[in-house]
Amino acid sequence: MRLGPRHGSPTRRRGAHHPRLTGTENGMGASRRDLLVGALGVGALAAAPGAQAAAAKFDAAWLQMVLERFAGFGGKASGGAGDNASGDWLEKELTALGYRCERQAFEVPYADVRQATLVAGGRRAEVFPQATVRTTAVGGLTAPLKSSAMPGSLDGAIALVVLPYSRWVSMAQPVIRAALKDAFDRGAAAAVVVTTGPTGEVIGLNVSPSEPGFQKPVVLLAPKDAPPFVAAAKAGATVTLTVDAEVGRRPAYNLIARLDRGAAKTLIVTTPRSGWFTCAAERGAGVAIWLSLALGLAAAKPKVNLEFAATSGHEYIYLGGERYLEHHAPKPADTHAWVHIGASAAARDWHELGALRPLPSADAQRVLTATPDLLERTRRAFHGITGLEATYEANKANAGGELVNVIEAGYVSAIGLYGGHRYFHTAGDDMRCVSGELVEPVAAAFRAVIDATF
Repeated sequence: MRLGPRHGSPTRRRGAHHPRLTGTENGMGASRRDLLVGALGVGALAAAPGAQAAAAKFDAAWLQMVLERFAGFGGKASGGAGDNASGDWLEKELTALGYRCERQAFEVPYADVRQATLVAGGRRAEVFPQATVRTTAVGGLTAPLKSSAMPGSLDGAIALVVLPYSRWVSMAQPVIRAALKDAFDRGAAAAVVVTTGPTGEVIGLNVSPSEPGFQKPVVLLAPKDAPPFVAAAKAGATVTLTVDAEVGRRPAYNLIARLDRGAAKTLIVTTPRSGWFTCAAERGAGVAIWLSLALGLAAAKPKVNLEFAATSGHEYIYLGGERYLEHHAPKPADTHAWVHIGASAAARDWHELGALRPLPSADAQRVLTATPDLLERTRRAFHGITGLEATYEANKANAGGELVNVIEAGYVSAIGLYGGHRYFHTAGDDMRCVSGELVEPVAAAFRAVIDATF
């Protein structure tokens, strides 16, 4: 039983069978992309003769359409319009294939920001309020700006925390937590964090909704905007920080799609779909691979049940993934294998030659792990794919993202991918950062390794 072409297969020839996506939804106007997709929904693939359906090629052109559709929904903040629209779209796609879909609801924090700025004299910069968002008083907070790197009291001041260079991910990272705790312990009234990283853009930071966090405003400042404020902090100049937002909690949901074959075991395939910004490469690549697997496995009819989950709440330290694992996922004894497609599965790499210049190759900052029973098969399937060819054993030291919780919950057969590309967690993670050509070999390798488990 084969899901489709193996890694390294030639690209689709003219006239080859090509599964298509459903038409325009969610208020998006008709576009050239929609016209290319056409009126044929993916349900037609499920209805096609078995051999024809199994031979369907989810090639670069098809993957490109999926990526563009996902990116077109805009920002993917949990429970927001883009997150909900992408979940609705995926639900329609899988329902058309015969999957039984349901929505697992939960609540997430949110902030609809009206204004978030830092002003020093004639200099003004947009800042990104760090969740869980704490607002300033009307008119903002006016106070001296002081560097957190300098000793002494910060009583009543706004602390400027300049992080060292990294591809930052989370407020839970020790360097960030320690710097902010120190600033607030010394009396800071608020903190401005410069997320020094590989693009000069502000980097959104994931956060746990179950921890109290800091009870004062914390905002993130792009490194490209930081120099005048670093100078202001050295001088102890007075600045005004404004965070004006509607904050609260709102519903979000995991999309869970199941195809019951009456088998004893279930293959679970998961991917997050939410994030701080558009997440074209961070989340889009995983969604495209996930959808191609859902279509291919529905047609191939393996002798296992299928359960696909596209989770929300990821930026709240895997909240949606935890809810799915705790309350819905089949038990370890009933699971054939768990495949998790995490962040940056196939993102573009860039040259640093003054300005960043896009490369046709993939960013190698992506990691693949597998449990011992699947380790060698996974290595063979991903051989030659930059950053993924060195598959590691999935354990507490090597696994990342939601797969950590899966391993700890006792699932003995699992594969997981995670990564952090150059524009990871930034507003610049748009369609420049990903393409069907970059995703295609990774999708093919996932199909190959899943084939090998049967």
